[in-house]
Amino acid sequence: MYNMNRNFTRCAFMIVGLGIMLSSCSKHPQSAKTGMKYNDKYNGGFQVFKKTHPAPGPGLVPIEGGTFVLGGSADQDVSFDYNNIRRRVTVPSFYMDDTEVANVDWLEYLHWLNINYPGDRELYYNALPDTLVWRKPLSYNEPYVDNYLRHPAFQDYPVVGVTWDQAQEYCTWRTDRMNENILRESGQLATWKDASGKGGGKKAPAGVAAAGGGSKEPFNTDIYLNGQIKGPGVDGKHMMADLNPNAKPTDGKKGKPTRTVGMEDGILKQAYRLPSEAEWEYAALGLVGNTENENITDGKMYPWNGMGLRSPKKRTRGLMLANFKRGDGDNMGVGGYLNDKADITAPVRSFVPNDFGLFNMAGNVNEWTADTYRQLSFEDVDDFNPFRGNEYKDKRMADPEKGLLAKDKYGRPIKDASKSAKKQKWSDLTVAQQQAATVNNANATPANGAALPAGIAANPATPTTAAVTTPGGAPGTPADVIKAGGKAYTADQRGFEDSTSTVLYGVTTLVNDHSKVYKGGSWNDRAMWLNPATRRFMDQDDASAEVGFRCAMTMVGATEIHPDSRPHFVERKPKPYKAKAK
Repeated sequence: MYNMNRNFTRCAFMIVGLGIMLSSCSKHPQSAKTGMKYNDKYNGGFQVFKKTHPAPGPGLVPIEGGTFVLGGSADQDVSFDYNNIRRRVTVPSFYMDDTEVANVDWLEYLHWLNINYPGDRELYYNALPDTLVWRKPLSYNEPYVDNYLRHPAFQDYPVVGVTWDQAQEYCTWRTDRMNENILRESGQLATWKDASGKGGGKKAPAGVAAAGGGSKEPFNTDIYLNGQIKGPGVDGKHMMADLNPNAKPTDGKKGKPTRTVGMEDGILKQAYRLPSEAEWEYAALGLVGNTENENITDGKMYPWNGMGLRSPKKRTRGLMLANFKRGDGDNMGVGGYLNDKADITAPVRSFVPNDFGLFNMAGNVNEWTADTYRQLSFEDVDDFNPFRGNEYKDKRMADPEKGLLAKDKYGRPIKDASKSAKKQKWSDLTVAQQQAATVNNANATPANGAALPAGIAANPATPTTAAVTTPGGAPGTPADVIKAGGKAYTADQRGFEDSTSTVLYGVTTLVNDHSKVYKGGSWNDRAMWLNPATRRFMDQDDASAEVGFRCAMTMVGATEIHPDSRPHFVERKPKPYKAKAK
């Protein structure tokens, strides 16, 4: 028996080895249009990698898109605004956090800011949630002011007191940390240990994407993809091979040429962001569990089936399915048998997830969405991927000839309002950059008196182009935006054909371009707000003890999540081409 097993094992190894040899002899993939081989360093080195369905980033679950009725689950106009008129739309597939962002997640963010910018107290202060949102004139909530964010007892509770702007900044930070970790763990960048200077290798130069501890310019995804993060102490030991015939070894001497990762390699993930209002409502309903062969067998009023708010299952019968306020003075039930077991918020993985695997899409905390609020948005937006909030921006070029992006003091690309609805001509781009550099250098006032590099503004957050009032542009619109190409253009299309009056703001309306939608109901809301179709708004600079958020991510490529389990047409590959002499 022993000899049989040993012989069987030996044969298995031989078969595997033969398979490896055959696979190594397989032909290079080939262009269907030119017949040239891909990934061949002798014919130009154009690299093409196997098409894959990218996995979601950390914390995300896939949401297979489809058509649904936006506002369709509402059984009443709870705000008496008539602001969720039913509209059939299509939402593309995307990824979404299975839970709300928790206090421990936000503390990780604050810790990173503290170790990377120890002297920048303003940056750290601006990232702090407003814990004063817990204060009420006639309620003793001071313990939450002091403890809710930082005490370990609340670490898995949803972060609150966060503005819409702060949530956006967190999404940007999370994107960079995720992609940096992917690159360091895979050897495309120096490992965390080496980058910190404790791994025996060369420590990253000051200001060049070090692992932490005071680096001036930590890793940024856009800057990296533009090839501006590389060099000794930064490059990893397993970088991508550069098949470009003009490429030279990284060390300038021997070895094989290497390169940084590009978007074409499929290694880096898409950016984290806030979900759109339509995405949030679609994901909250989770109708995928009630769908069979394109037929929705049963609609929903809540993220769960049925019209009740209590569990019908035997073991949990009678328990509330979400954390909300049952009535005046009743936030958690009766002592000795607490119902939802939460006086304020509850841990982010409390209760039963919906059919997409998402927790607390009703109750616990309301959640920010990316949309700018308008009462009639459902009538105005497109029926494919509906969204109101577009503010088109372009990354500023520090040097168009070299293709270098301008960076702010945190190593992130400076973004300006888009100057055109289409790609600019090269001549327009270079002229605009020269004009911007002249204005920026004139306005730059560094502490040491030295001039800033061309294309780098002293305060990137403040527009440096002259504000004017011109036909076709709103007051305060930069002159170069209006005059680009000789045509009027505005990069902010949030209020398309929907003007707002600044005179009436705060008098007869609270709606303007800073009004952002939040949805879902909270621990302090009545059951009517748990319906996914309900919508409210708040200024993007305001915060509440009843509003948190979760992140989403765009899904690229195929929209089906599990195509193998459904009938489909086989995707055919192009036939190989062989050049034949006459």
